[in-house]
Amino acid sequence: MGETVEIRWHGRGGQGTVTAAKVLADTCLAGGRHVQAFPEYGPERSGAPLRAYNRISSRELRMHCPVLEPQVVTVVDASLLESVNVAEGAVEDAVFIINTAKEPQEIRAKLEAKSTQRVFTVDATRIAVESIGRAIPNSPMLGAVCRVTGLVSLEHLLEDVEKSFGKKFARKIIDGNLEATRRGYEEVREG
Repeated sequence: MGETVEIRWHGRGGQGTVTAAKVLADTCLAGGRHVQAFPEYGPERSGAPLRAYNRISSRELRMHCPVLEPQVVTVVDASLLESVNVAEGAVEDAVFIINTAKEPQEIRAKLEAKSTQRVFTVDATRIAVESIGRAIPNSPMLGAVCRVTGLVSLEHLLEDVEKSFGKKFARKIIDGNLEATRRGYEEVREG
């Protein structure tokens, strides 16, 4: 990834998409980078489509606008592929990370991804249900983003997931999120 990396997250309210963008920003900030993390909401209700953004750079960030040409597009809810053009503005060598049980080749065809773009899938919802007991796929998606981009090490990400979730949840939930993050990192696949 380059000097500045721009990530656009697509998800639905209640899936932890905004939290995932914030945790990634916190992890990168702790690693000495300059960061931005901000949401863009539509109707503010559970299940409504939303976008969140990250900018991560080795230099000070002075731009304060939505990410229009992302290098990384993360789709937390694959049903959005039917209603939202998640590839809009994506750069020629963009990376797509999609939460789905489908194979990357099938998603590549649906996205009409260019040959220079990489497509990854991870069944983050299944991982979340098995690890946390709830279909909140943000932690496995964070693990997948960490693995695909190399922006931060898994160890640093796990430390920040524990810090972030440790303030709000019981140990069982924290441990489930740590397992889900690790599994997302290990189970993401490219096609």
